[in-house]
Amino acid sequence: MKLNKIISITLIVIVSVASVYGYKLYKDIFTPNTNFEEPQVFIHIPTGSSITEVQQLLTPYVVKPERISIVAEKAMYSDNVKAGRFLITKGMNTLEIIRALRVNLPKKVSFNNQETIEKFAGRIAAQIEPDSIQILNAITDPDFLKENEFSKEELLGMFIPNSYELYWNTTPRKFANRMAKEYRIFWNEKRKQQAHDLGLTPKQVTTLASIVHKETVMIEERPTVAGVYLNRLKRGIKLDADPTVIYAVKLQSGDFDQEIKRVLLKDLGIDSPYNTYKIKGLPPGPIAMPDISAIDAVLHPEPHDYLYFCASVTRFGYHEFAKTLAQHGINRRKYQRWINQQKIYR
Repeated sequence: MKLNKIISITLIVIVSVASVYGYKLYKDIFTPNTNFEEPQVFIHIPTGSSITEVQQLLTPYVVKPERISIVAEKAMYSDNVKAGRFLITKGMNTLEIIRALRVNLPKKVSFNNQETIEKFAGRIAAQIEPDSIQILNAITDPDFLKENEFSKEELLGMFIPNSYELYWNTTPRKFANRMAKEYRIFWNEKRKQQAHDLGLTPKQVTTLASIVHKETVMIEERPTVAGVYLNRLKRGIKLDADPTVIYAVKLQSGDFDQEIKRVLLKDLGIDSPYNTYKIKGLPPGPIAMPDISAIDAVLHPEPHDYLYFCASVTRFGYHEFAKTLAQHGINRRKYQRWINQQKIYR
């Protein structure tokens, strides 16, 4: 009788302990464990992270951080941490959070007109895991350049400004390969034929487009500007493009952050393969990363007989076009008077 009583008490204790443990486990797993007001947040887990580091990353966003490692262990996540970008929704319980950490979500990575390959690398590094040095090393790697038949001078033209879906933890080499693939997709047979009809290669089109892009921000005017430069190329006349001189000045000084609003007479004599006041034809590569509208403007130029253009002083942002040097001289003097009145000396 006494033995039965002991057994009964023992069983009651075991059941009670099991109930308490079960209740605690239930709370750890199934009760809401988020601590943010937004509908959702994204968590970025770096490559090589441990479950302890994941728990630290989640701490600002959960009520009970200690539940993360407990549930992760039971869900066999602790030894299978994934790097990437993960979505946590308000009101998720701990098990749902762990499940969410198994689904790496891509993101939109975008870039626009970048003036140097270094600035481009920095722009990308601000959006994905690799740093700018890692990205720069990948896209300037000699094997990568050789494989894709690009020189360092031409490289900026490989990257077509747009938005691309990428994983946050994309490796530098995978990023480089993706951009090379997108370049090949963009330069399909139709665009290649259009370039050929102009007597240009895709790389030459991109280089000219970079000048057109810098000449005018007015997209509707770009085909007209492109037509001027193509007319000059066909006639063997130097391009005399101010943006190439500005690029040459910046390249020579190493300062691409300086703002140059006015090209000076002394600048026109700078010794550089990018100075189209001194060289005939196109510079060795793009002076910036042209957007698609600038590339399309070169591929679809406006047919006309203009050989010159100058910034307009009546339609700001636009240009005055001329067929003769005499008319261009009139337009240029108007602009010079205006810019002097504005006291713009550099």
